[in-house]
Amino acid sequence: MTRARNQQVSLNDTPYYHCISRCVRRAYLCGDDPLTGVNFDHRKVWLVERIKKLASVFSIDICAYAVMSNHYHLVLYVDEKQAKGWTQQEVIERWTGLFSRNALVLETLKLNQSAKAAREHRRKVIDEWRNRLTDISWFMRCLNENIARRANVEDDCTGRFWEGRFKSQALLDEKALVTCMAYVDLNPVRAGISSSPQESDFTSIQERLVVHARRVKNKSRPQKSLLRHYRHYFQNKQELTDGNARLMPMHPGGRSPNGETIPITRQEYFDLLQWSASEITGGRQNVPPQARFASKKILSDLGVVPSGWIKGITEFEKHFYLAAGSPESLQLFQEKRAKSNLVKYTRKWVRGIVPAAQLYGT
Repeated sequence: MTRARNQQVSLNDTPYYHCISRCVRRAYLCGDDPLTGVNFDHRKVWLVERIKKLASVFSIDICAYAVMSNHYHLVLYVDEKQAKGWTQQEVIERWTGLFSRNALVLETLKLNQSAKAAREHRRKVIDEWRNRLTDISWFMRCLNENIARRANVEDDCTGRFWEGRFKSQALLDEKALVTCMAYVDLNPVRAGISSSPQESDFTSIQERLVVHARRVKNKSRPQKSLLRHYRHYFQNKQELTDGNARLMPMHPGGRSPNGETIPITRQEYFDLLQWSASEITGGRQNVPPQARFASKKILSDLGVVPSGWIKGITEFEKHFYLAAGSPESLQLFQEKRAKSNLVKYTRKWVRGIVPAAQLYGT
């Protein structure tokens, strides 16, 4: 049975969410179609550019993304505090930048601004727009509808492009966040499309590696090769296109007490994914000993059981349903849902408890 979106997204539980959207019938509408031989990789560029554009408008940051041939993944962070600090004029500019016709509503109310009812209605409209700019459902709607319309025009057809509503999972703690980000970034490796994060096109890990390579003065040969390859899809030397949002930064010290950065350093994340990709591919990539050692230390610091890590990042969606996190986080999530009358029983079995214990310990 389909669940209401308010049962799946609750910012009181966590601001981090993993979202997945699939093409209708899982057809290769964004990649190299094996049946027709037509290549639609340019639509992956559409998706990445649209994702970054929306992130610059909404109060939602992108932690990770991966665009595949028939689906895509996003790890999002909703920043309510930022949205509450926006002025009314900033909210208007952001919202009408996406929906220009909505500006007519405010123009009409402005003509009647002497009336108290008109002023009150204007305030309510702006408050509604402010709330929508922190709403994952509106973010995904603005993303999927735009891509579907462009693809249908290109194909000269009508009908569905995406199979239905997007799926979302709440990421309840930093362990689940880092695990899910690794799961998303290593999607091409897991699918056998690439053998390393550097070769994983249209992923946030590749973008982070590119940004890092651009900042290095004495670039290595692999870094130069990566930059040439990246420009094959994004022709300028900046972050995709000017004005688009960058990825949510990683914490320089590894921990993020204020929620403004991802709780792992950039180099730790690079080492962890390089080692993980090697494990997934059966050791086809040479991983420096220091990266192997660093990865195990990172997992230990995060409180993740190393023996369950690879299984966790290869079967994340199978293990967890509505939410992901430690057993304690999942149980607390269930209790909160019971208090909100979203479930009948507090002690009802929670999907993901057993895998969470294997991955994060008891």
